[in-house]
Amino acid sequence: MIEKLMSQIKKRFPEVKLINIMESCEDPESPWFRVTVLQDEDRDMELREFAGDIVNDIFMDYGYHMLVMPIRQRAA
Repeated sequence: MIEKLMSQIKKRFPEVKLINIMESCEDPESPWFRVTVLQDEDRDMELREFAGDIVNDIFMDYGYHMLVMPIRQRAA
């Protein structure tokens, strides 16, 4: 499921990179997929909506709750 989720996102938004996967602080069984924020605000909003639709479908089909979170990476 993780691979399918990320491949669908990468297919539409090839510039998105997976930063990490972490467990939700609210529910350890709800993973958060932290991905890079897109520079274009409209495209970033499109990513958020697109990813939300995918994770909603996964929840409805399989009962797994997850969240895709675009975040800004801090400079090292």
